Amino acid sequence: MPSVFLKTFGCQMNVRDSEQVLQDFIERGYEIAHSEKHADIILINSCSVRALAEEKAIDKLLSLKVEKKKNPSLVLGIIGCMVQNRGREIAEKYHFVDLLLGTQKFHKVAEIADKLFRNPHRGQPYIDLSEEEDAHKSIKKHLSSAANPIAYVSIMQGCSMHCSFCIVPTTRGEERSRPISEIYEEVKSLASASVKEIVLLGQIVNRYGAKEIPWVKGKSPFVQLLEKLSTIEQIKRIRFTSPHPIGFKDDLIQAFKDIPQLCEHVHIPVQSGSDKILKAMRRGYNRSKFLFLVEKLRKAIPQVALSTDIIVGYPGETEEDFLQTCSLVEEVRFDKAFIFRYSPREGTSAATLADQLSEEVKFERNYRLLELQKKITMEKAQQWVGQVVEILVEGESKKNASKFQGRTRGNHLVIIPKNERWRGEFLPVRIIETTGHTFYGSPVLAGIEESEMALEEDLYPKPMLY
Repeated sequence: MPSVFLKTFGCQMNVRDSEQVLQDFIERGYEIAHSEKHADIILINSCSVRALAEEKAIDKLLSLKVEKKKNPSLVLGIIGCMVQNRGREIAEKYHFVDLLLGTQKFHKVAEIADKLFRNPHRGQPYIDLSEEEDAHKSIKKHLSSAANPIAYVSIMQGCSMHCSFCIVPTTRGEERSRPISEIYEEVKSLASASVKEIVLLGQIVNRYGAKEIPWVKGKSPFVQLLEKLSTIEQIKRIRFTSPHPIGFKDDLIQAFKDIPQLCEHVHIPVQSGSDKILKAMRRGYNRSKFLFLVEKLRKAIPQVALSTDIIVGYPGETEEDFLQTCSLVEEVRFDKAFIFRYSPREGTSAATLADQLSEEVKFERNYRLLELQKKITMEKAQQWVGQVVEILVEGESKKNASKFQGRTRGNHLVIIPKNERWRGEFLPVRIIETTGHTFYGSPVLAGIEESEMALEEDLYPKPMLY
């Protein structure tokens, strides 16, 4: 049986696209290889959001040149965002690559790679970066081999915001949304396969349907979709990422009150706390509007956990601009913040600005803001120690397969002892320790806590039978 290995870089959208690709291979009789050393086809799903992501993909590609030399029949391909932006350049520079497909061809990867695999006399590399109508509707398959109570659902592709620093509109195209009925049927199918939580994905997810679906009785297309999905009884939790602040209209905030399945976690990328920088970024809001949105969210959802994205070192950012970002972080007190150094992306307007900052300045500001957020994250996390929370047990911890992991409705990652009876189930746990980003919990069952049976030096008690 032939095998395929797929390495994914970048966001959850890329992970979701890779899942579609792998399922297509499975349906063609392939098995998924756990290492490139045992694969007949090796693919890299690339990212272009930051220079570092592109560098990692290229480094990986170069490391596979040896495998290709050892085994000329190996099919080596690179797909996704970086290819959409730089495919021709990559093909000219790296002649050992067999396959280059852009972001609107994920549903064709398996078909084309399989043909190449079965053709020992390959000539020029296969390249297709063209647009394809309805390609955004093709990401709907899920891995049949997966047994996870959480599923990610792609509801739209592309972005029409054109922020000055972002390459996504170039790599993913303009906004295109799937019909509500198609998404509903996909989620119903997932529910029948024991999925209990779904995460809706889109580049600007709360602009879902803005071009295709009208508002109805004061409700946006996105809220209409949320309401429809909430009627699927087996789905107990709904999340979404990644939204834009200007897409948080009153109807969406009200939805958190009206739809019990909507989890008390909101990711709202702020990017900067400086009005000058926000305007230069073309974000469409200012500091005061963002803070007003946070106020409305916390009033509507008292237990809401907030996370954000921040860019430091944008061209022209002064020390005063940076301090305004720091003060916003202190004022909002996000539960978590993903902080990035500005990375020039060829093809964006920000990359052509003259007042680029040095890497030294960007590193220094990145470090200062990380330290500030680290302190806030720990202080907020400590408030959960001793509290009993409900988690959905996902399965083995990504860092320690001898433990299980799960998440609270607020998206806090909790590590617990491993017990197969809990896999895929909702479980009450008491938080006993935290590192800030990770929590450690002791299950509370039948009025008895497992920690009561643990040795003092053992943070993870042995599972008990009840």
